[in-house]
Amino acid sequence: MILRDAKIFFTACVGVLLLLIGLDNISDYGTNFAGVQHILSMDTIPPESPFAWRAIHSGLMHHLTYDFIMAAEIGSGAACILGAIRLLRARTEDASVFNAAKHFAILGLVGALGLYFLGFMIVGGEWFQMWRSNGWNMQEPAFRFIGTVGLILLFVAQPDSDQG
Repeated sequence: MILRDAKIFFTACVGVLLLLIGLDNISDYGTNFAGVQHILSMDTIPPESPFAWRAIHSGLMHHLTYDFIMAAEIGSGAACILGAIRLLRARTEDASVFNAAKHFAILGLVGALGLYFLGFMIVGGEWFQMWRSNGWNMQEPAFRFIGTVGLILLFVAQPDSDQG
């Protein structure tokens, strides 16, 4: 039972974190929006970079990108919370019922992992060369999040059994 409790707890923790991040971004829109602007505009890397052609200077695209990030955070967080609730309800059921209840938990965890791995490490980090930015390199915080959520996803996805 302790492993099931741990899976519920960690899924709920990720859900709370994602909802908090998303709501913080809405409440203090300008702080992280500035980072999105700098990364997409590529204005903090040397202008002679051979990748400067990738820059996006459209204010509308900056806002749409940031809005997508916030929607992904809130959507993934909500899926994790819903997943934790469903796991809690199935906590004392047979393993097959508990395993079947993991759908939303895994959906939320994969959503979070996808946002930070694809969005921050691949698109932001490599496509927009975020790693070259002294003030707006978010790869290290994103990597910590990827590692944490990735481990939790692997743990939650492990099939439960009725044995021991």
